[in-house]
Formats: sequence, structure tokens, C-alpha cells
Amino acid sequence: MPDKIALITGSSSGFGLLTSIELAKAGFRVVATMRDLGRRERLDQAATAAHVASQLDIRALDVTDFDALPAFVDSVVRDYSRLDVLVNNAGFAVAGFAEDIKLEELRLQFETNFFGAVAMTKAALPTMRRQRSGHIIMVSSISGLHGAATVSSYSASKHALEGWSESLRMEVNSLGIKVVLVEPGAFQTDIWTRGAVMGENATKETSPNLQRSLRMRDAVAALPKRDPIAVARLIASIAQDPNPKLRYLVGRDAKMQLALKRILPWKWHEKLIANFLKID
Repeated sequence: MPDKIALITGSSSGFGLLTSIELAKAGFRVVATMRDLGRRERLDQAATAAHVASQLDIRALDVTDFDALPAFVDSVVRDYSRLDVLVNNAGFAVAGFAEDIKLEELRLQFETNFFGAVAMTKAALPTMRRQRSGHIIMVSSISGLHGAATVSSYSASKHALEGWSESLRMEVNSLGIKVVLVEPGAFQTDIWTRGAVMGENATKETSPNLQRSLRMRDAVAALPKRDPIAVARLIASIAQDPNPKLRYLVGRDAKMQLALKRILPWKWHEKLIANFLKID
């Protein structure tokens, strides 16, 4: 039986890199994509160390180049005859209090995190419809279920992804296509370091939130960040599950945040968060 084919966006680091390796180890032929092939070295090294380099096909792809995505997916299907798994992982975070974020910065956040995933999915759906099979795995976040201070733009993009994916699942489930949301908590990935973008006004001395931002930065920096391999292994497991759930919350912190939001009266909850993050 030929290898199953998986296409992953944002594979140069973090969840995307690790998921590429885990899927390859599970026997998938992995088309691992990234915007800049100049950043492929870490993936190449990881694939060589795991003895799966022959399972990886590394290609350049910018998920915000919307017009090019259908042809890109068609080229993958032409080369491998099918597409079994799409992992929409590409994303970044715009940081800063909502008051300081420009509309164009918010739009840029949505272009990648939401519209990029939507456009990739729409490009893959015709093939999966013909096959009557396929998994579409959205890498969301606890921030898609729970608003978070100073990442309102990121949280908004993930909330949008959650709603769109939930609706899509109901539309395509009877076609044999499984839509899944993976919602990690705090893990040690580049999204909060090299992948983070500060809002231009958020870093200015004139920002009314500057001191609050600095206090929160120190509080967040002290939080433990878990090994992202747990998320990658979960995604690989979902890709092999013929009947996956809609949502998978990953990490004790994510589960705790959601539980507190559901259990506590909102006034208590927001006071707890403000005190914890030192923004009150």
C-alpha cells in the first residue's frame, strides 16, 4: 500500500517541524512547507537524526499568497496521486494591548492565522471530496477558546478559526472528511520568541500601557513552557485516527484556564487573571 500523504504548513520550527518528523516516523510521506527555504536547516537536521529524511519533501509556500495555493495543492496531488492529511500550522502572534494595535497589524494577523488556513483548506477540499476521505487538522490554541491579555489579535484570529472549523466539520463530515482542532496551552516554541511580532505602538514610550506590558512580560517569562513534542505526537495520532474528535485541548495550563473560565463567575475570573499577570 502506498504511503499516505500529509501536507504541513509552517514546518521550519516548533509544532510544524516536530509534526513533520512524527508523521514521517509514522510512515507518512510528508510535504513540509515553509515560507523561506533558507530556514530549512533545523528540519533537515531533525529528519536526518530521526532517519526519516527520505520521507520528507520540503517545499516553499507562503499561505498568504492565496491565488497560488490551489495550484500548489494540485502539484502535490499530481506528484503523489492523493492528499490524506492537511495540517494548518503556519501562524504567528502579534503582541501588545489591544488599544495599541493598529488595524493593519490586526489584518496581517488574520491574513496568516485565519485566512491562510481557510485558503489552504479550500484548496485541499476538492481532492478530499473526490477521495471521500481526508483529515484537516487546524493548529489552534487555548487562546481560541479563552481571551488573553496582550494577544487580543492572536486570540481573535484563533477564535475565528475555531468557529469556521466547527462549522466546516458539520458540512464535510458526511463526505468522509474529518476536521479537527488542536488547542495547545503554553509550549516552548518560536511563536512567542522569533515568531512574535510586537505592535509598533506597543513598544513606544508614549504607550499608556508600557509599564503594564513590562510587568506582564516578566510574569509570563516566569511561566513554565512545556516540551512541544507532546503536541506533535498528538497530531500524528489524530492523523491516524479514522474517527477523531472535533477538539483536543493540550497541556495542563490550557485545561485549567478553560475550567476556571467555565466554573468561576466572570468578575472573579478576570480579577484572578489581572492579578496573576500583574496588569491591574
